[in-house]
Amino acid sequence: MLLELDQDNLQEIVNGNNKVAVQFSASWCGNCRIMKPKFKKMSTEKEDITFVIVDAEKFPESRKLANVSNLPTFATFVDGKLVNESQTNKAEVLAELVNEIA
Repeated sequence: MLLELDQDNLQEIVNGNNKVAVQFSASWCGNCRIMKPKFKKMSTEKEDITFVIVDAEKFPESRKLANVSNLPTFATFVDGKLVNESQTNKAEVLAELVNEIA
């Protein structure tokens, strides 16, 4: 499942789903635009993980769930707890991050 936040409620999604992978991005971020299709494709391959795209500028409370200091930042959560995170524009690094919770 793939969700794009339209409100600042990532905490609810993380708490309500067993496994969650998040892409924190922004509309002006070129690397975010490059990674978004890869993130979306991964969401079709890992059906037991909820994938969420968060606009880090629009949703500051959601951004606080991970250490977002650069974009794109990817974070994984299991049972409501942050497992790992990475600032990357490499599909292999994203795959490793998601496979840790798969």
